[in-house]
Amino acid sequence: MANTVKKLAGQTAIYGLSSMFGRLLNYFLVPLYTNVFLPQEYGIVTEFYAYVTFLIIVLTYGMETGFFRFSQAGHGFKTTYSTALGSLFITSAVFLLLVNLFAQPIANTINYTLHPEWVRWFALILAFDAFSAIPFAKLRMQNKAKRFAVIKLAGIVLNVALNLFFILICPKIAEINPDSPLLIFYSWNIGIGYIFISNLISSSFTFLLLLPDIFEAELKISKALWRKMMWYSLPLLIGGLAGMVNETIDRILLKYLLPGSDSFVMAEVGIYGANYKLAILMTLFIQMFRYAAEPFFFSSAKDKNSNKLFANVMTWFIIFGLLILLGITGYIDIVKFFIGVKYHSGLDIVPILLLANLFLGIYFNLSVWYKLNDKTRFGAYFAIIGAVITIVLNIVLIPVIGYMGSAIATLVCYFTMMLISYFIGKKHHPIPYQLRKIAMYFIFAGGIFVVFQLTDNLNQSLELLANTVLIAAFAGTAIWKERLLLQIRKKNMQ
Repeated sequence: MANTVKKLAGQTAIYGLSSMFGRLLNYFLVPLYTNVFLPQEYGIVTEFYAYVTFLIIVLTYGMETGFFRFSQAGHGFKTTYSTALGSLFITSAVFLLLVNLFAQPIANTINYTLHPEWVRWFALILAFDAFSAIPFAKLRMQNKAKRFAVIKLAGIVLNVALNLFFILICPKIAEINPDSPLLIFYSWNIGIGYIFISNLISSSFTFLLLLPDIFEAELKISKALWRKMMWYSLPLLIGGLAGMVNETIDRILLKYLLPGSDSFVMAEVGIYGANYKLAILMTLFIQMFRYAAEPFFFSSAKDKNSNKLFANVMTWFIIFGLLILLGITGYIDIVKFFIGVKYHSGLDIVPILLLANLFLGIYFNLSVWYKLNDKTRFGAYFAIIGAVITIVLNIVLIPVIGYMGSAIATLVCYFTMMLISYFIGKKHHPIPYQLRKIAMYFIFAGGIFVVFQLTDNLNQSLELLANTVLIAAFAGTAIWKERLLLQIRKKNMQ
């Protein structure tokens, strides 16, 4: 068991470092955006990327997990890969064609009549990203974590470099030397559109880097296998869509439910979106874990001690998640400067969103029971329940307490999904999670958070010192306790 945990940790480290480093690079664009653009402009960016999160789920329709499942089920790796890749190629091409035909009506519908080009750019971004999902899944399946990381990072580095070039460097050049040949690529009028252009170029570049993996596919689709994969994956699509409702519908609903002028409303959307970014480390941790854990859970399912292994993984996941929560909230006076001062009015939502995302991570851990037992419909059920909670609470709370209502809705949603999945999972695939120990860690972390609030009135240096000591105490206690238990188990086995 120790070796398998080390294997998971190693894979998580590679995926995690690439994902974390890449996301952190993107994260460092947030100060740029929030200092260059007004909150109402950043609100547009927030809204568009909320639409993207929905559409990428539709365009991949659970094929990644289907590919993992059926490539392990005796259908042949190449056949499964070619079928999944071919399916995504067809659907991505049809999507791209339809959006380009109806770009102006779509732009009219979402109140961006003057910018149908934004709709076309995002259609290309989505088509490239959706089609690239299966080649990336192939690299994960083959444990080619280094190649996966290099390609991901290359695309992200290019995206960041282009953002800096268009948003920071070109305006400076235009002021100093308006006739510079570099400005052939630049126009003042495009503004936030350069964020979208940078994304489009980086997505197409990533696609080109994946071409060797794409060309490994056979030019055929197994219809029988495709039907099985769709039957398995469609519940994941439904669950994924409902999950995206839980993650991002608030940024869309805010635009339509907040009272006030259009400028005020989009500014509030921008403030909410920027402060949501301060919870990025929790999101990164969950994402990097999922990249490594999903294939790991499938490959470890046949081990006789798999349930104990899954329980241990859950405990360590929660320990690290709580450390991230404490780290961000304990150093919020420093972390807040990653976004512009105009956005600091939304800092109160950060602890709520951190805890909400930790519950989401626990839910992802719990989902192992229905994925291993081919009962993916339960994932759809849970996500739909969460989506109903999210929509209802946003509709009720946003007009009353603004974006704080969206943060509370997110917390209630993920907490409910976590509880339902745990109790139903106990009946179908009982896993001996260490509930008492987990509860102890939550209580300990909760007590530290309360002390954080009490030290808020201290001199900032004293406050940071006190918070550092408390965070170190939590980390030290967890390490000591887990090592002690490991030593006891080893003695009992001898």
